[in-house]
Amino acid sequence: FSGRTTVFSPEGSLYQIEYAMEAISHAGTVLGVLAKDGIVLAAEKKVTGKLLDLSVEKEGSYGGSGEKIFLLNSNVVAGVAGYTADATSLINYARSAAQQHLLSYNEDIPVELLAQRLCDLKQGYTQFGGLRPFGVSLLYAGHDPHYQFQLYHSDPSGNYSGWKATCIGANSGTAQSLLKQEYKDDISVEDAIGLVLRTMSKTMDSTTLGSEKLEFSTLTLDSTTKQPKAKIYRPTEIDALLQKHGLAKKDEDTEMAAA
Repeated sequence: FSGRTTVFSPEGSLYQIEYAMEAISHAGTVLGVLAKDGIVLAAEKKVTGKLLDLSVEKEGSYGGSGEKIFLLNSNVVAGVAGYTADATSLINYARSAAQQHLLSYNEDIPVELLAQRLCDLKQGYTQFGGLRPFGVSLLYAGHDPHYQFQLYHSDPSGNYSGWKATCIGANSGTAQSLLKQEYKDDISVEDAIGLVLRTMSKTMDSTTLGSEKLEFSTLTLDSTTKQPKAKIYRPTEIDALLQKHGLAKKDEDTEMAAA
């Protein structure tokens, strides 16, 4: 029966992996852009509603209290697309792996090594029966002293790859096309923020961009300590950023009144 997790189909593919990829292609968009002096991550939140208690998110916690962007280590931020529950499990595993590395070697885990550790785990789920693969893809935005800023993507098969700019989730094809046209190798973080917000405004299912539908994060080097500094934006900061770039949602009530 070729529908089982570990059995190849006659065409040589693992259907469960392909189904997991399909689940991810319906998830909220996550977009990452690598700049010369940092990395920008943005994500579309799907779980919205007037009755949601967002007080924790408003006050903000350094580890990220939203649904899409999480701090894995002081030098790595991740954006997730797919099943959030699966993502939470992998986030915990990644944080633990990062702390184990810090304990053993007294240095922050290199970005690629952290991606590898997660991919080793994910690959196991494609080889041993009885369990299903994780229905989640991750974008890792990180920094290490040797390779500087890096952006990686990993998927349910256990494959990972490095990117200058990439997108996962819904409408990722459209976003990739836009990024191909506009990305430049020597882009600054400031320009990358504009590029990410413009691309998100064109690819998100929602007609208006607002902090209730968007998560945003940057990873840069601290100007004094020269250490990686992750910033996961709070809702008010996201709204201010959208206002600055002229992408904030218009107040329809005001417009109607004026009409």
